[in-house]
Amino acid sequence: MISISLCMIVKNEEETLGRCLKSVQNIVDEIIIVDTGSTDNTKEIALQYTDQIYDFEWIDDFAAARNYAFSCANKDYIFWLDADDLLKDDDSRKLMDLKGILDPAVDSVTMDYHLAFDEFGNVTSSVRRNRLVKRENKFQWIGAVHEYLEVWGNILNSDVAVTHSSLHHDSDRNLSIYEKRLLRGEVFSPRDLYYFANELVDHQMYEQAICYYEKFLATEKGWIEDNISSCGKLADCYHELGDREKELESSLRSFRYSSPRPEFCCRIGYHFLQQDDIRTAIFWYKLATQHELPGDNLGFFNHACSTWLPHLQLCVCYDRIGEYRLAYNHNEIARSYRPTDPKVIQNKRYLESVLGKFEGVKVGGGDFHE
Repeated sequence: MISISLCMIVKNEEETLGRCLKSVQNIVDEIIIVDTGSTDNTKEIALQYTDQIYDFEWIDDFAAARNYAFSCANKDYIFWLDADDLLKDDDSRKLMDLKGILDPAVDSVTMDYHLAFDEFGNVTSSVRRNRLVKRENKFQWIGAVHEYLEVWGNILNSDVAVTHSSLHHDSDRNLSIYEKRLLRGEVFSPRDLYYFANELVDHQMYEQAICYYEKFLATEKGWIEDNISSCGKLADCYHELGDREKELESSLRSFRYSSPRPEFCCRIGYHFLQQDDIRTAIFWYKLATQHELPGDNLGFFNHACSTWLPHLQLCVCYDRIGEYRLAYNHNEIARSYRPTDPKVIQNKRYLESVLGKFEGVKVGGGDFHE
């Protein structure tokens, strides 16, 4: 059985750190906590789980702090988490099982990172990350902000998931770091340009964000998933600015980098639905339903757009043109994903009433929800 070091960097995480450590304390063999300047009870909480607590002077560089934490590890593999992450019970069991059977020839284990959930507890946004890495390889973190772990070799894609459950967010921290770097005259890498643009979007600075997404894409050196994401972010910016044509162009632009992704098919479908071009909207929503779920893709994934959402929208479209049986069928597929969604339930009742009375006959609209 392999041994595991948990390595974390923290600052003022008293509200979440205990929850995080409790979820993994019986799995890992040592816990390394690197504190970057806490002024609350973070260290006191950490002491309940480990005596390996180190101080690191914050220098506006997340990679530097994480690399220091990794340097303190002593076990076969290093597992990393943030304080507002946790492992749910099923995933804790999966990681314990993996620990017992992992081939030491594996250099890195990827895990899903569940970032957001809907009101029914379904995952709506996720991304895959290298989470468990062989210590002797001395893999390094790169990037002052939105850092990434550079790995190579034998990669295992596991079924373990880490859940992100944030209670608060320092919304200005990353933007401030980027702005300081600009003031110092630093030249941003393509990755910096992309993530700086993301921060600008988060702060509703849409015109500036557009500028930096365009600079990023113009380098032609970005990771393909970031290129695709930039097209979606550009569409978001133009939507907020009320420019529907450029919003559509940005969605179509994503096809330069990959075959149509469900998120963009749904975006385009919605554009034509709003234009009352129902047949074209149906084309794009149907295309979204035909996309295969990702396997080892490390990019961000919007689960709704390849599961219930396009079917719910197809229900809307087919109702608009009087194809009630098709509307009902697609609502049933949406219901298989969201069985307690009031909108889906109301659609079911409405369509069953229409089909019961007017099967095969076109009638007007009704109490319908999308």
